[in-house]
Amino acid sequence: MDQTNTEPIDLSRSHVFRIADLPPHKNPNGSGSWNVLHGRLPTGEQIALHVSTQPAGTVPNPAHRIEHSEIICLREGALEFQHDGKAEQATAGDVLFVAKETMHSVRNVGTGSATYLVIAIGGDVNQQTK
Repeated sequence: MDQTNTEPIDLSRSHVFRIADLPPHKNPNGSGSWNVLHGRLPTGEQIALHVSTQPAGTVPNPAHRIEHSEIICLREGALEFQHDGKAEQATAGDVLFVAKETMHSVRNVGTGSATYLVIAIGGDVNQQTK
């Protein structure tokens, strides 16, 4: 997603991030996203979090390689997680782990919207425009 938030949040303090207060970003493939936070934790790790929604039948974003690790928490719907030459199915409540340097993509394979949180840790997190 071509969305960046140029104002890092003070991650040494606790916060509530209200999705309803964040500006939505519409992607060319029809999906939407909300950039929640990015910055450096007091323990040193770079971190970013965004929420994405893929409507049923949308074309997924192209496969891409990352220089950080990602944890994807599927809140609703069903996704096909393509990585390392294979495809795995995930449903609401499942967690996907994307290792550094993995070429990957996710595709909504359900009949309704798929909503998921992406937590990016380390590497190039604050240099990306994902």
